[in-house]
Amino acid sequence: MAKVKRSPTGVRRSAAARNRSQKAHAARKHTSGLFDRAMAALPFTEEQWHRFFLFVIIAAGLGIAWTITSYAGVPEMAKAELAKSASRSGFEVSRVRVSGVERMNEQQVYERVLAEQDRPMPLVELDAVRARLLDLPWVADARVSRQLPDTLKIDIVERVPHAVLRKPDRLVLIDPRGNELEPISSKNAEGKLLIEGPGAARQVEELGRLLDAAPALKPQIASAEWVGNRRWNLTFKTGQLLALPEGDLGAPALVKFAQLDGMHRLIGGKPIAIDMRVPDRAYLRCADGPCPKQMALNGKAE
Repeated sequence: MAKVKRSPTGVRRSAAARNRSQKAHAARKHTSGLFDRAMAALPFTEEQWHRFFLFVIIAAGLGIAWTITSYAGVPEMAKAELAKSASRSGFEVSRVRVSGVERMNEQQVYERVLAEQDRPMPLVELDAVRARLLDLPWVADARVSRQLPDTLKIDIVERVPHAVLRKPDRLVLIDPRGNELEPISSKNAEGKLLIEGPGAARQVEELGRLLDAAPALKPQIASAEWVGNRRWNLTFKTGQLLALPEGDLGAPALVKFAQLDGMHRLIGGKPIAIDMRVPDRAYLRCADGPCPKQMALNGKAE
C-alpha cells in the first residue's frame, strides 16, 4: 500500500490563514467595541441617531437629485421634492428658540421669523432671516442656526442704551453710536444724559470721546448741546453751563476745567456759567452778572 505524504508547507499555510482570520475577527470586534462605546458616550439617544443618519442619507440623495434636475432644467421640481421629503421626516421648523433679549420686545424677534414656521429645514435661508433681524433698531448682531430636527435658534446681541436724543417732536433713546432705539417718555428719560441740537445725533461718538477725557465729570453732566454744528455746551446737574471751544480744543479745555473745579469747587458754586472758549482763560458769570473775579487757566483768580 502506498503512503500519502502530506506536505508540511501546506499545513503551515493553512494554519497561517486561520491565524490571520482570527486576528482580523478580533480586530473587527475590538473596533466595533470602541465605536459602540464612543457612540454611547455622546448625549444622544439611539432614536436621535437614527433620525440624524436618515436626514444625512436623504440630504445626500436629494443633493444628487437636485444636481441632476438642475442640469435637466427642472430645479423647482427638485426643490418641491426636497421640501416634501424633509417634511415627511419631521425636519421642518416647528419651534423658535430666542436668547440674548433683555431690553427689547422679544415679540418683535418672533414676528421677523414667523414666515419660517413649518418650512422644511433644508430650505430655511439663514442669511435672509438674519438680515430681517438686523433691521430691528435694538439688534446690533444676530446669529441664526438650525437645531435638528425642528428648531430654529436665534441669538440676539442687543445695542446698549446710552443717552436720550431730543428731537423736535419727541425724545428717543440712543446707543453710544447715535443709533435710535425707541421713543422714550420724559419720565423715563429722567436721570439719563440728554443730547440736543441740530446735527447732534451724528456727533454722539465724538461727545463720548470728549467726556472720556474727564471721566470724573461724566456723572455730573445732565445734558449736552451741539451748538452751531461746531462745538458743545455742557449743562451740569446743578444747572450750571460750561461752554467749550470747538474742534480739538474741546477735550483739553474740559480737562482744564476739571482741574479748576478740583481747586475752586466751581460745580455747585456761585458761577451759573463758565465760558472756556477763549484760550488760557475762563470767564465766569454769576446770577446777577459777571462774577467779581475772572480766572486764568493757571488756576489763579484775577
